[in-house]
Amino acid sequence: MNPPGAHATPLPRTGDAAEDYGEAGTRGQTVLAARVIEKIAGQVASDESSAGGSSGGFLGIGTRADLSARPKASVELAGNIATLRVEVGMLYPVPLRQATEELRRRIATRVTELTGVDVRQVDIRISWLTTGTNGRRRLL
Repeated sequence: MNPPGAHATPLPRTGDAAEDYGEAGTRGQTVLAARVIEKIAGQVASDESSAGGSSGGFLGIGTRADLSARPKASVELAGNIATLRVEVGMLYPVPLRQATEELRRRIATRVTELTGVDVRQVDIRISWLTTGTNGRRRLL
């Protein structure tokens, strides 16, 4: 039995121990915890775009926009099918629709490549925008 939130792909066994360990496709099953898929999705979002997460604070108080932080991600698994929700912050100005579509496509592709889980939906929530100037005005 898999732990809650884990994904497993059972593989057939032949019954002969020598054969079972010879072929990669007949060795057993791989179990991925949902948390692993969440971390992969957050890291892909961070690596592949100008998206960032929030850092600092305690229980959500005092957090700040941080383009170098990994965005927060959550996943719902139904067998081998995943629905992801990713919360990001982005640099402003950016064409939001284009940036989120590209990010959505990249997350779905990379998570599927890395885990073998079929990502059917990626919801993106933009929680903040920043100009990258740390609130300071530039002097001309």
